[in-house]
Amino acid sequence: MKYVKAKWLTASPRDPLLLYSELDDSRLEIRKIEVYSNGSAGWADRSSEHGSTRLGIVPLPSLDEINAQGDFDAVEITPEEFERVWISFRN
Repeated sequence: MKYVKAKWLTASPRDPLLLYSELDDSRLEIRKIEVYSNGSAGWADRSSEHGSTRLGIVPLPSLDEINAQGDFDAVEITPEEFERVWISFRN
């Protein structure tokens, strides 16, 4: 499993500012959290969705590919950091 945090540098107010993804070995999203600038969040996993957040249907590109677009600053995070964010917005 891999865990990714991406800051959307060119996000409009209606777009999520932060995106957190838990990825399987094929880089498909298993769980995802989208955090908006107003503090609200949406989330999705393989069995449910909250807000407008949906899991991607294609593998997430590599961090180098994501960052090369210029719209995102993406980094790998620890499983513990992902869990903290997941729990904080799911409760």
